Amino acid sequence: MSERLRVLAVGEALVDIVKPADSEATEHVGGSPANVAVGVAALGHPTMLATFIGRDERGEMIANYLAEREVGLVEGSQDAPRTSTATAKLDDEGGATYDFDLEWQVPSIDLASFAHVHTGSIAATLQPGASDVFTVMSEAREHATVSYDPNARPTIMGSAHDARNTIEERIGRCDVVKASAEDIEWLYEGAEASQVARLWGRLGPPLVIITDGRSGALVYHTPTDSQTWVDAPSINVVDTVGAGDSFMGGLISGLLDAGLLGSPAARERLTEASSEALTAAVQRGIASAAYTVARAGAASPTREDLDIPVTAEAGDDG
Repeated sequence: MSERLRVLAVGEALVDIVKPADSEATEHVGGSPANVAVGVAALGHPTMLATFIGRDERGEMIANYLAEREVGLVEGSQDAPRTSTATAKLDDEGGATYDFDLEWQVPSIDLASFAHVHTGSIAATLQPGASDVFTVMSEAREHATVSYDPNARPTIMGSAHDARNTIEERIGRCDVVKASAEDIEWLYEGAEASQVARLWGRLGPPLVIITDGRSGALVYHTPTDSQTWVDAPSINVVDTVGAGDSFMGGLISGLLDAGLLGSPAARERLTEASSEALTAAVQRGIASAAYTVARAGAASPTREDLDIPVTAEAGDDG
């Protein structure tokens, strides 16, 4: 695979303290952008993470976890005074609610060596780092493609009105945006997902995906003003931790393999992509999420797990 096709994830890496309804708490490495980085790397794409963790016990746990999964850390990512945590309380059906203890700022990044940049969640809205994330998204677009997952966290993002303004600003700097139906309901109470997808498309991204848990995902292609629904398989859910991030990792992988991410030329191809090509990438995202929810924690599938051939990435423009 070409170095031009390296992927950079920018955002929080933290320790998820998972408290099931009927058993003892366990600790897992998490954080939405970190989960996406691991998911993309597991599917065979060279990946690095720009984050902000400490050199404490939990920070070392994260660093070792990423190294084992072949995700590199951008220099400066281990300079935080302490490592952030997210306590996930699970209900009887495996649904999670979160409490956060966070430290966040963006290390210095050499963007020229990355072909695709992904960000989202807390890192893109929590100041002071959020402004730097916006700058990274804007500067990366000169030579790379950009994806974004708002991954709304109402308890720390303030009011829906304030978060909506911040999120829409970032949507205007990306090529692919993915959100959940829960995100949409909080941000635009009572609005139809299809309406929000079209609104977001007008802000800039050629591709908007809105996932709806076990049902599947709405796919909106802005250039053709077309919407497609992709069904999800029936799965025995263990917990939903990391499901959206796993979907995002699979989606990025599918779009990279299809040559629809990874360069300004790939951005043009994304605007002209067929419904079949987009659906195939979304199906990889759904398959990745299905693998994750069938296991405890934010488990990420490999190409072998998803029965995907190991091939060179189609989006290499040299």
